[in-house]
Amino acid sequence: MKRSGFGLLQALMVIILVSTILMIAMKYATVSVKQTKDIYIKESAELFMNSAVELTLLAISGYQRNNTTGCLSDVNITSPDKRFLADVNITDYYLLKDSNDSILCKKGSGYRVHDIQTQESQGMVMLEVTVETNATHPKNKGISIKLTKRTMQRP
Repeated sequence: MKRSGFGLLQALMVIILVSTILMIAMKYATVSVKQTKDIYIKESAELFMNSAVELTLLAISGYQRNNTTGCLSDVNITSPDKRFLADVNITDYYLLKDSNDSILCKKGSGYRVHDIQTQESQGMVMLEVTVETNATHPKNKGISIKLTKRTMQRP
């Protein structure tokens, strides 16, 4: 009389099948976690970039222009948790022709000064902002993001 049920061979096949399915599921879960982490760090870097632009505008507003240094040409910012580094270059100033600001800024270097005729555009600046992840930070291990943005702003 035969007994019904699984044999040893069928039990091993079921175990191999289930373990293969679980390995594939773990692989996709690992990829999903990495993608989520990358997206989170990229969005954090974009938010830090916006903050860097605002801090640069604040620095331009508070900068004392003089005959030797001219106008502010660049600003370097590190996030409070040291995860991101921002390098903001001020490439162009748009200032009223023959104004005090225009005369002082022309004595500096690292940027261009454009003489304009309209009061509404006085003080506009062109910024090149680059944000990078800090490779030495433990939370950024294995993730390298570099974002660049050009923007025209008015301090």
